[in-house]
Amino acid sequence: MDLKRIGLFIALMRKEKGLTQKELADKLYISDKTVSKWETGNGLCDVTLMEPLCKELGITVNELLSGERIDDTEYKKRAEENMLSLALERKQSKRNILLSIIVGIITLLSAFTILMASGYYEMPTYQRIILIIISIVILIGGIYVVCILDYHSGTFECRHCKKRFIPSMGAYLMGPHTITTRQLKCPHCGKRSYCKKRLTK
Repeated sequence: MDLKRIGLFIALMRKEKGLTQKELADKLYISDKTVSKWETGNGLCDVTLMEPLCKELGITVNELLSGERIDDTEYKKRAEENMLSLALERKQSKRNILLSIIVGIITLLSAFTILMASGYYEMPTYQRIILIIISIVILIGGIYVVCILDYHSGTFECRHCKKRFIPSMGAYLMGPHTITTRQLKCPHCGKRSYCKKRLTK
């Protein structure tokens, strides 16, 4: 799914309707920063906002996901392509999550093994220090990769308003979390809660 193309299409349709980003945002009860994020291709509106957005812009969901106006003969074909695209996105998110788990396990095993070796075997102090530094670097690098993979896997769903969103990287990293949830502030309703991880946007 081409987010840049979709963003340009949203901007074009908004301008055709004579709306500013702020006016469109007010109609959807969101911030104008969210609309700006869509239009610059840095995110796609969550599923619950697609229908209201399309209604305001005078387009169909299929046209929104295609990033252009569609005539009747192309409609069914594009609908199938968009469904396939969403399925592939979900599959990619699952792959990223699985990869992040594998990287996490390898990181922990590697760092733990090096630390154990540095404490178990006789060696000069400088070598022991080097091994400890290497294990710390591996641990930090592995955690960073895991976070990046997980961050780019789907979205989070607010417990209160049920809308999906992508948090900022800072909010994501600082939010306390369990395996499937993370404490975040919803940009739609403004409430902070443990938001559930979802595999699609």
